Amino acid sequence: MPELPETETIARDLDAAVRGARFADVTVVRADVLRHTDARRLPATLAGATIVSVSRRAKSIVLVLGESGRLVVTPRFTGALLIDGTPDERYTCLILDLADGRRLRYHDVRRLGTVAHLDAAGHTRWEATLGPEPLDDALTHARFAAILRASRRAVKTLLMDQRRLAGVGNIYANEALWRAEIRPTRRGHAVTRPQAATLLDALRAVLTESIALRGTTFRDFRDAYGGRGGFAERLAVYGRAGLPCLRCGTTLRATHALEGRQTVWCPACQR
Repeated sequence: MPELPETETIARDLDAAVRGARFADVTVVRADVLRHTDARRLPATLAGATIVSVSRRAKSIVLVLGESGRLVVTPRFTGALLIDGTPDERYTCLILDLADGRRLRYHDVRRLGTVAHLDAAGHTRWEATLGPEPLDDALTHARFAAILRASRRAVKTLLMDQRRLAGVGNIYANEALWRAEIRPTRRGHAVTRPQAATLLDALRAVLTESIALRGTTFRDFRDAYGGRGGFAERLAVYGRAGLPCLRCGTTLRATHALEGRQTVWCPACQR
């Protein structure tokens, strides 16, 4: 599932490529990916709208359309927002034709991702459901520690809770906890303030490194041009269950007990 580095990569690509472009036509191919949006009205609503900017919030790509609102695309497992190219037409859900002749498509094999057209009030309501961004300087060590220490849930679960912290998913929660030498099942209230500071620094480091390598691709993630991310080779624990810990050599363990997602950790290093 695309997380912060992957959606940040797509948003940066799109902002550089289509900022200032105007929609000439919109075709809804698969209406089941739309949320809070009338498929019949969307083409008329967006026709002529200009893309003011493209940015990321949490795990979503946000196309700011000025007075025409915002288009919020959340790719989830197999979604991709592609510029031109030749994606498999069977999986094209939305086609956004630009006035300059280019075409922006939302392509989703399993159609688990979503596209929402939001007005200002709708965007405000959506924003209110999300926690702070981990790369935002406004998230201080003290604030992050308070988020963790206010809960008795497992620290890995807290990292992935979008209401508490936006953009982090399974891959980078695993990686950050390994770097910080904190066991994923440790309860939030048991994380000390110094440990919380170490964890936030580790999280920021792994996210920044992944963005520089355009995210992690195992199978489905593609950037706006259909390219693959290069961070998979840097992963220390995710996908390495049963292999030696890169720090101490102990065999890495795995469980699906937390939120049904695979958690991989080192039983010697992470406490």
